[in-house]
Amino acid sequence: MSVVMSRQPRVARYGLAAGVVLVCALSGCGKKEAATTGPETTTPGAATTQTAAPPAQAVSAQVAAMGADQLRDAASAALKEQRLYAPAGNNAMEYYLALRDKQPNDPAVSSALTDLLPYTVIATEQSIARDDYAEAQRLYSLMEKTDPHAPALPRLKAGIASGQATLAQRTAEAATKTEEDAKRQADLEKQRLADQQKAQQEAAQKLAAQQAADQLAAQRAADQKAADDRAAAQRAAAQRAAAQTPAPTQPAPATASNDLRPISTPAPKYPPDAYRAGTSGEVQVEFTVGTDGSVTSARVVRSSPPRVFDRAALNAVNRWRFQPVGSPVTSRRTIGFSPGG
Repeated sequence: MSVVMSRQPRVARYGLAAGVVLVCALSGCGKKEAATTGPETTTPGAATTQTAAPPAQAVSAQVAAMGADQLRDAASAALKEQRLYAPAGNNAMEYYLALRDKQPNDPAVSSALTDLLPYTVIATEQSIARDDYAEAQRLYSLMEKTDPHAPALPRLKAGIASGQATLAQRTAEAATKTEEDAKRQADLEKQRLADQQKAQQEAAQKLAAQQAADQLAAQRAADQKAADDRAAAQRAAAQRAAAQTPAPTQPAPATASNDLRPISTPAPKYPPDAYRAGTSGEVQVEFTVGTDGSVTSARVVRSSPPRVFDRAALNAVNRWRFQPVGSPVTSRRTIGFSPGG
């Protein structure tokens, strides 16, 4: 027994209603084929018109290899599960297209494809809108195979081409921007490393200068301490010698007095560093002259600038000679240093 389905308005009845119509149409196709005996007869012109298929990629090879009964069952299941045009290789539209290739004169299959076409148009537009051009091309192939003369095809084809060109341009611009950003970041990193290296070099130079200054100050302090120690030792020796010397039984000769009368007072040697720098100053030295007229001890009382001329002044004073005196005499002298004097 065959069932003949009347065509429903294709635009007004979509959704579940279209699915029900398509399921019924497919069911009618199956019954009609089961009730018909003998080979089908068609005119050569009609067969040629209906079997002129668009690109083969519209229907997957796996679907195309299915039999007519399998295709009807698969199409019915796809409609019930609302797989109208997706996913690829498992949707009602591919099943119907494959079935039409096998049975081009089945009006129910043609009607089902006609009813599915508007949905595919909308889906293609949505794919273009979200830049999913691979899916848009797939849906376009389904529509083109369904109806090569569909009015929407030129517009959709142009939309796909335009969208792909725009997407390619955006991708190229993004790639260029990424390269520019990477280069800018590399330049910033290079500059950062250079600045960091320069700062480290300056810090190292300052540290070396500070260490040299600290070492020089430590050396000067050590020299001063050594000089002070020598002066203290000389004073102690003089005191011991004075304590061991017996008191004179007779008055000292009239020629002996405690007035210091210099015999030899050589000038101090000018420190080379101070001379090259043009540094001037003075040193006040306290010294003790023994009874034989030699300097037994000497120490720096004050100096300006500190520690620059101390050693030179002490070395000079320790070489001074005076006329013998009746007892050790301690005195102070200020020695001046002037590079132009």
